[in-house]
Amino acid sequence: MPLRTGTTRPVPLLLSIVLAAGTLTGCALQELARDCGGTDDRVKEMAALGILDSRPAGATVARGFEKVDAGCWADSGDVSVYANRTYAFPGTRAEVAAHYRTAAERDGWAPPARAASPDDLCFAKEGMSLRIAFLTAEGLAEDGHGSRPDLTAGAGYSISADSFVNSGAEAGC
Repeated sequence: MPLRTGTTRPVPLLLSIVLAAGTLTGCALQELARDCGGTDDRVKEMAALGILDSRPAGATVARGFEKVDAGCWADSGDVSVYANRTYAFPGTRAEVAAHYRTAAERDGWAPPARAASPDDLCFAKEGMSLRIAFLTAEGLAEDGHGSRPDLTAGAGYSISADSFVNSGAEAGC
């Protein structure tokens, strides 16, 4: 039987390179392993938050956004769960802001401790953040929703809640 010479196994070499690169870049294998596994129950909890269904009189669920958009994302070791709703409202942004300031406070959400502008609609509760964002035609087009006059006339907006999972990072405004 002929004896093979001059060949090396690529697996140990590859593992050495990966471990060295991880050490040199500061990446730990444990950080890289974080993902959305096991977050299904937390995503369901976020989707069921009552504040997401609260809306000013006259606001309607926007066409194409009938369901709560909820899920998980993982990036650079941070894992976050989120849930959001999108509404069309024929009134003004000020009316939307007034509604959510009252509804959020009633539901136990607090505004940020720092001084915020009157248009800053962000609240925090139990490691979660809640934001209200007004929609623009440009933003909708960037997100692939095209021209939506029902969301850009009056005060089309989205309300979203998010929370970090097992990272020690605190969701906030």
